This record gives sequence, C-alpha cells and structure tokens, in this order.
Amino acid sequence: MEMQPVKSKKFRALHERDGVFILHNPWDVGSAKMLTALGAEALATTSAGYAFAKGLTSAVGLIPREAAIAHAREMVEATHLPVSADLENGYGHRPEDVAETIELAIEAGLAGCTIEDTTGDPDNPIYDRSLAIERIAAGVEAAKKLDENFMLCARAENYLFNRPDFDDTLKRLLGYQAVGADVLYAPGLPDLAAISKLCASVEAPVNVVRGIGLSGVSAKELAMAGVKRISAGSALARVAYGAMLTAVRQSFEEGEFAAFDEAASFSELDRLISEGDRLKT
Repeated sequence: MEMQPVKSKKFRALHERDGVFILHNPWDVGSAKMLTALGAEALATTSAGYAFAKGLTSAVGLIPREAAIAHAREMVEATHLPVSADLENGYGHRPEDVAETIELAIEAGLAGCTIEDTTGDPDNPIYDRSLAIERIAAGVEAAKKLDENFMLCARAENYLFNRPDFDDTLKRLLGYQAVGADVLYAPGLPDLAAISKLCASVEAPVNVVRGIGLSGVSAKELAMAGVKRISAGSALARVAYGAMLTAVRQSFEEGEFAAFDEAASFSELDRLISEGDRLKT
C-alpha cells in the first residue's frame, strides 16, 4: 500500500492536471472498496453518509472528532487511493482546534480534507468572516508543517443556511485562498451562472457538489464553467437509502417486491469487493 505522502502528491496532481475530475464519497468500508474497483481516482468521506449509517442525523457536531478520524482511517486502510475527509468545522471553534484536527487527519493517512465555516449553532450558524479566515489559516499552517501536498479545501456554507449572499461567500473564499487554502467550495450555489462567476473570480481549484440542487447539470457543463472537482457528498449514500425506502414502502403499502429486482447481485458485490482488495495490495 502506498504511503500517505505519495497519496497526497497524487491527490494534488488531480487538481493540477487539465479538465475536471469526479470525487465520489463512500460511507463505509464496503462502498470504499467498490468505488475503488469501479475506477475512482480518489475518494472522500461524507459526514452525513457516515452519520446516517451510525443512526444519527446530518446535523453538524453530532459525530465527535475521534469517531470521524477513526472512520477516515478505515477508509484509508480500505483502498490504495488518496482519501480526503469531510471534517465538518474542524471539531472546535478556535483556530487551534482546526490545526489539531488537521494534524490528526494527516496522522491518519489522509491526503486532504474539507473544513466548513459553520458553527453548529442554529441561532448563529456561520462564523464571522475574520474568524473563519483565521481558522483556515491555522489549518493550512498545520498541514504544511507535516505534508506540503495535503489538500485543504475551505468551505463557505452560506447557501446551506439560508444566507444566499454571493458577495459575502466570494469574500470568504478569497480570504481562504489568500491564507493558503488549496481548494475552494461553496455548496448550494443556485446555478451555473453563479458557479461560473465564482470560478472566474478565484485562482484556486473549485469544488462543486453534485447532489444538492443543479438538477440536470452535467460534468461537461461544470467543467465549462471552470470547475475542477465534482464531489458527490452524501448523494451516493442517499441513493442507496432511497432505493431501500422505496422497496420497503412498496412491500408494506402494495404487498409487492418488484423493487427487489433492482438489487445488485451477490456475485457483482463479491467481485467488486474482491477487486478493491486486490488493488489495495
């Protein structure tokens, strides 16, 4: 298995080459192995997908840092691919908390992570811009001391918390860029026009999540808008759970089991997991 510095170098290279790439998000070891076998170039954890699997809601802060890092380490050990982690707001309000989280992430073998500017407080969901920038600066400083290729993705969360303020979102992302964030991310932007404007206004690679809005928008369209990285976030986990909910409701409400016919076969799942294990070595 390749060591973490090699993986982080490969992960950085994906952001530096021409064109867009897709970053899928497994929520457990099995899905990580299957995505590896299906040809993924890198993987990323999903805090919401992991929360659902643990019987929790997707609210920020319900998963403690120790659990998130342990889960990320499982993903790293499940694949030979670079793995980035959704580390929510860094599991603490202080810049020092973000720095400590980044150190733990690198120790776990991660090649990158995302850090949000959301507080976890419903009454005051977004950090003041100056503090948000300080938090990213502390994370960048910690990362560069341990792994110069570690990819810190800074997230501006306004649009996910009913604050559709593009100007403030852009100022936040420019601030994160100025202190060294490697990737910029504003989940929930409403359309391609907003995404294009963002991409034209920054120099760092931009991540866009495909699974929150943007219905019908293709990878080609996002690439033309200037996007470098398309992540799935919790979408794959929600697709899987959605299929289960449909099948269960059909069985209860109609006494029918047609949805079961869409289930993956034992042989296909066994083959993908075995192939993922083979590639790991």
